[in-house]
Amino acid sequence: MSLYFFLNIASFFIPFLYSFESRMKYINRWKAVFSAIFITAIFFIVWDIIFTKIGVWSFNPRYHSGIEFFDLPIEEWLFFICIPYASIFIHFAFHYFYPKVSLTDKTVKIIYWILMVVLLPTIVIHYDKWYTVINYSVLVLVLTYTVFKVPHILNTFFITFLIILIPFALVNGILTGSFIDEPVVYYNNAENLGIRLGTIPIEDVGYAFSMLLMSLVLIKKVEK
Repeated sequence: MSLYFFLNIASFFIPFLYSFESRMKYINRWKAVFSAIFITAIFFIVWDIIFTKIGVWSFNPRYHSGIEFFDLPIEEWLFFICIPYASIFIHFAFHYFYPKVSLTDKTVKIIYWILMVVLLPTIVIHYDKWYTVINYSVLVLVLTYTVFKVPHILNTFFITFLIILIPFALVNGILTGSFIDEPVVYYNNAENLGIRLGTIPIEDVGYAFSMLLMSLVLIKKVEK
């Protein structure tokens, strides 16, 4: 078993088992959750394939099985199922057990405009960095749509994402080289800001936020 495969399965396993928990009944959301994850995965996998081809990032053969489709290791394909599933489980678990903990609409709008003040100039100034520009542009679009169409998702997600960042930092830290000899995923620093949180490119935080928020928006639409 490759390290990358193990990280995917380890991330997925416990949330999967707790999906059958009698109180939360996360299993009842499976149709919406998996539909949203698969639709979101299509977008991010196409993005992934393109960025791999143009050299924005690459994968270390030492840590994956060698089975590839469109130049992506099979483990990378699994990433877009296992990690969102586990993360979305955390979001709904928090919302179930702490339903009264949420931000006000006003606070959500303030956070949104603060992010816009940071993200939009960054996109303009660093227009020549592929990962920075595409990543933050997607983040701006997904955030803007959510704020003006389904803002109540963010009342909780801005909180739960901070919790999700804890396992995210562990898994993505390993993928980017923490605790191991070489990274599982190599990033071309010419295409990002070069700012790292430990070994994690700062853009990865926005990447994760966009991917999960897109899934949550789609879950809401499927459930309707």
